[in-house]
Amino acid sequence: QVRYVESGGGLVQPGGSLRLSCLVSGVTLDDYAIGWSRQAPGKEEREGVACISSSDGRTYYADSVKGRFTISRDNAKNTGYLQMNSLRPNDTAVYYCAARFSCNPDSGSLGGWGQGTQVTVSS
Repeated sequence: QVRYVESGGGLVQPGGSLRLSCLVSGVTLDDYAIGWSRQAPGKEEREGVACISSSDGRTYYADSVKGRFTISRDNAKNTGYLQMNSLRPNDTAVYYCAARFSCNPDSGSLGGWGQGTQVTVSS
């Protein structure tokens, strides 16, 4: 069974930084892409934020975070990361990770969702 444990969220002032981690168990991450998504307060849909492929490490970002967020992975630790810089109030959301078959937006993911990690950007 695939499980996700996201961590690293918290309260940060605008302009600040956070580094999120995603520990995956139940599957070897080497063969899968890793995606981060977020769900903002009051919104039903999750927004895809970033994805890193398994084969060549190519990265993809939503326009809203491009140039501020960096996705990475450590296959030896079965862990994905999301470095978030220059945070803005509208980055406030619960952030989730998932192992995906690819970074194609239509690609499915493995297993269910983790509990997510809350990121709050406020002064």
